[in-house]
Amino acid sequence: MANPITRSVSTALSARLSGLLGFSPAVPLRRWEPGHALVDGPVLVLGSGAGTGHGAGSGRDADADALAALLSGAPAVPDAAGDEVLDGWDLDVERHPVPGTRYAAVVVVLTGVTHPDDLHAPLLAAASTLKTLARGARVVTVSRAATADDAPAVAAARQGIDAVVRTIAKESRGGTTANGIALGADVPVTAPSAVGALRFLLSTRSAYVHGQLLPVDSTAGILPADWDRALDGRVAVVTGAARGIGEAIARTLARDGATVVAVDVPAAGEQLAAVANAVHGTALQLDITAPDAGARILEHTLARHGRLDVMVHNAGITRDKLFANLTDEQWDAVVAVNIAAQLRINETLLTSGDFVDAPRLVSISSTTGIAGNRGQANYAATKGGVVGMVRATAPLLEPFGGTANAVAPGFIETDMTARMPAVTRQVARQLASLQQGGLPIDVAEAVAFLSSPQAGGIVGRTVRVCGQNVVGA
Repeated sequence: MANPITRSVSTALSARLSGLLGFSPAVPLRRWEPGHALVDGPVLVLGSGAGTGHGAGSGRDADADALAALLSGAPAVPDAAGDEVLDGWDLDVERHPVPGTRYAAVVVVLTGVTHPDDLHAPLLAAASTLKTLARGARVVTVSRAATADDAPAVAAARQGIDAVVRTIAKESRGGTTANGIALGADVPVTAPSAVGALRFLLSTRSAYVHGQLLPVDSTAGILPADWDRALDGRVAVVTGAARGIGEAIARTLARDGATVVAVDVPAAGEQLAAVANAVHGTALQLDITAPDAGARILEHTLARHGRLDVMVHNAGITRDKLFANLTDEQWDAVVAVNIAAQLRINETLLTSGDFVDAPRLVSISSTTGIAGNRGQANYAATKGGVVGMVRATAPLLEPFGGTANAVAPGFIETDMTARMPAVTRQVARQLASLQQGGLPIDVAEAVAFLSSPQAGGIVGRTVRVCGQNVVGA
């Protein structure tokens, strides 16, 4: 990971280059640190009746009331089962937009929408606040996922929400992010993963998550006793952990309470040991393409820590070349590391009987695996393969309360991207609506969330961490 001085110099040079190229300067994003408040400032919660004059109502409905109560801390809120009371978050919550107020967050509850006409009042009420939002604010919608079983009007309204969220994200400035939560048909707004997703998207942990709907598929999962130590008692394996994104993931999972097994190739042994020592975990030098890699991971982890709860597939390589010029070696090497190794390791874990206590499998994909990228056909095939793999693997883990999901980074500032030509690098930053690259910690925060107990209802999904890359995603 780049040190603070290097990052500061890079930021200054980026700002200078942006000016020379006519790009808008990026607003520095605030990342989470221990002691940060969840939200700095008032939060506006709008229901389906909210308005600014056209069809204005009370702004209240049952789901909006429940979330407003959860955010404010009073009155007590029953959980999805209706018996346990959820702890409130003691935020300053308002229910009607007040002109000129600098809201730190706007939550728009659209679960009751059944026709495109229903979008007018709540969305225009939210729109009235956007020009005066606080820097780094959060806009979050909570809606129902569109399905093939919906009536045409319902499907039109729900699908429209996805496009509106993406549009708000592209128009947002000042480090503000816009995202949504798309609940399954029978998932209440107080289900663990709905609450967990809302907290993640409101917090600075999601600084580079922008312009997408996060599906919550079921009521599975549990809320942690301590939001800052959600992984206490869990054991996590992270591949490619010696540097860059893998190192950030290892450090972040350890920060949140996990015991970490850091895995990387023997050539990275010294740096790997340093990471493992820093997080008070253990190091395992291993070529993940070895046929027995899964067995060795399991043997090491059970012998040293007694259990394995979280498997993070981060290790990956590139061998970039135009498709017409790719060699057999360049194709096969990328496939071997980026997807074939993961499939073998997963098969070992799934058949072992030792990966059954609400396990979490998180794999690193890429926006290249969603949208493709020039000169990366081999890489795109493997990262698209990851998206398909977690979607197909998730049902195999559900009987154990487990999940399989992916995180798809966009342009992330690493030692590898630092070697790109300066102009190319700056153009890549500008392809995101946030007008900057992300940091390894941004990917790590998403991995930590998907690894947590509160994410048990998010199944087979891919979360983009790309600042809303405007090309294809």
